[in-house]
Amino acid sequence: MILWLCKRYCVNLPPQKHRSIYGMVCGAVGIGLNVVLFFGKMVAGLLAGSIAIMADGFNNLSDAGSSLVTLLGFRLAEQKPDPHHPFGHGRIEYLAGLVVALMIILMGLELGQQSVGQILQYTPVMVTPLTIGILAVSIVVKLYMYSYNRRIGKEIDSVALKATATDSLSDVVATSVVLLATIAGQVLELALDGWCGLAVAGFILLSGLRAGKDTIDPLLGSAPSPELVVKIQNIVLAHDCVLGMHDLMIHDYGPGRMMISLHAEVPAEGDFLQLHEEIDQAEQTLGKELGCNAVIHMDPIVTTDGITQPTAQKVEAIVKQINATFHIHDFRMVPGEVYTKLIFDLVVPYQYDMEDGVIADLVNQRVQTLDPNYRTVVVVERG
Repeated sequence: MILWLCKRYCVNLPPQKHRSIYGMVCGAVGIGLNVVLFFGKMVAGLLAGSIAIMADGFNNLSDAGSSLVTLLGFRLAEQKPDPHHPFGHGRIEYLAGLVVALMIILMGLELGQQSVGQILQYTPVMVTPLTIGILAVSIVVKLYMYSYNRRIGKEIDSVALKATATDSLSDVVATSVVLLATIAGQVLELALDGWCGLAVAGFILLSGLRAGKDTIDPLLGSAPSPELVVKIQNIVLAHDCVLGMHDLMIHDYGPGRMMISLHAEVPAEGDFLQLHEEIDQAEQTLGKELGCNAVIHMDPIVTTDGITQPTAQKVEAIVKQINATFHIHDFRMVPGEVYTKLIFDLVVPYQYDMEDGVIADLVNQRVQTLDPNYRTVVVVERG
């Protein structure tokens, strides 16, 4: 039904508008369903005298607020770039997902507090068929909400909708526990209501923390996925003029607003205009296939003097003897009256704990075993 609504509203709209329509439809449906569940559970909780059921109802009310935030996030994210935000407003969607996660955490804390109160001062819970029916219907509705939020969240790659799906799944577990504990407490005459609410609160808190991490990572600037890096490498290295690439940087300004920059090594002896034309084609291919803005810097390397490339390969082997994950790029040789300078960048993993200066000195010592007249100028990069 949700996909049908989305496609209906997307009729006669350009493709770039479809994503925001999907998000806003999911948000609007989420608001409506959660408000209905809130009123249903409040009625059931008041009739049964159950703090766990009423707290679960307030959880649905917070979900309605979360859906409202999601809807507004998609609406604001589609705003066009302006002088103050030249890369658009796509990160608002990540902020919306973060707000959803914070609301989940706050509701978990509130539910935990109320559950402790019920444990300390227990009041009997009266179970009726209406109470059980409302909770059962709530579970089915939340499963449906989890299903469509997860499916559409993956389809449009939305962090906010994925967070909402996680929240819906936590609600399924929470309401299921409340339902089972309510029935068990009535049958076995045990004071399970408060303990049940406390267990649900813990689960909700964990779900909120996971959802928060998923939204904070892109806001802070997380590393790109290995699959994306491989795609970029395959596109760039498919051009015959490109001998290698390095210094890849990916900036995420929200879904569909990715900026890519990298350095491509090209033969120094090649025709400049022809090389520039091929690099332009590589940028255009990246833009078409990955939906990004790409900037490629050309790094000329000497390939025909018979000494630079063989020496670079020997230096590469030396640095890999220090650590197999090390590699070099931008290798140049500058002969002088006394020494020959070997100038290059050395890429070292972030987790390698040796100081950059110590690494550079060690490499210089090892390289001099090739020729005592060699001196290295090493720029250590962590990446």
